[in-house]
Amino acid sequence: MKPLGVVTRGTTNPNRLRRVDNWIVETCGDALRAAADPLVVDLGYGATPITAVELRARLAAGVRADVRVVGLEIDPVRVAAAQPAADPPGLTFARGGFELAGLRPALVRAFNVLRQYDEGEVAAVWRTVTERLAPGGLLVEGTCDELGRLGSWVLLDAAGPQTLTLAAKLTTLESPAQLAERLPKALIHRNVPGEPIHDLLRALESAWQSAAGYAPFGPRQRWLETVKSLKQDWPVLTRPRRLRHGELTVPWPTIAPT
Repeated sequence: MKPLGVVTRGTTNPNRLRRVDNWIVETCGDALRAAADPLVVDLGYGATPITAVELRARLAAGVRADVRVVGLEIDPVRVAAAQPAADPPGLTFARGGFELAGLRPALVRAFNVLRQYDEGEVAAVWRTVTERLAPGGLLVEGTCDELGRLGSWVLLDAAGPQTLTLAAKLTTLESPAQLAERLPKALIHRNVPGEPIHDLLRALESAWQSAAGYAPFGPRQRWLETVKSLKQDWPVLTRPRRLRHGELTVPWPTIAPT
């Protein structure tokens, strides 16, 4: 089966995806535990296999020990270079793209893959991937900065996008406005007046500034107060435990492009 897609730039770093991995463990863990086959695909893992190795380790420790992770890359050179990392049981690498190499995974993580695509291509890619998931399967698609301090991702199932999550390392966060640079491809060009995502980021920034009095108590307390204020006008789905890690999850319909 010919891989669908184009070769990504491949930039990656150890722990770059730790933030989304921990979110997957807590938010998608039940779906993986219930899966008949706990198969997970790391789609477009990049120039080195480190993020696939880390994903497998985190899922095995936090969800179920028998989880299987397959790292897929279009570039055969990257696939060959990753083979020495396929040492732990349950970790393999293969050539593939959005067609998922014929696999039917319970979960797909695709990070920093769609940034080089046009916005108009995103919906088709989402459909291509979600149509190939196992029943009840999930897709987590998003982007982050090079060190994984800022990120955002969309959770999708067979019905389409369900939620958007914004995440930041609070000890280095100067302003929630920084998150605009790391919105998923489906939203990054929509951060303009008249679009819901623009309204959300403005409301988040306003609440952050209003919570400046909590700064002496640490960035976590300021963030918690920020989200508490935001909840007055926006539906927030973030679990209390995840809030403390600098995350904000909202229903997709509230920020979907107009």
